[in-house]
Amino acid sequence: MNSNGIGTVERAFQLARSGECQTIDDIRRQLAREHCTNVDAHLAGSSIRRQLVQEIAIRREAPK
Repeated sequence: MNSNGIGTVERAFQLARSGECQTIDDIRRQLAREHCTNVDAHLAGSSIRRQLVQEIAIRREAPK
């Protein structure tokens, strides 16, 4: 959880959808900068990584 009370996974999806982060590593680094807890453990599963990559791709393809 970060200082805003948002969970690590929820924040990861916010970052993926926002366009701020272009890769999972970008998301990890941003979460670490925001002092989210257990980032590596939260983003370790293949399912969550796949979902985040999909969100990043959707954002990339969205009209600007």
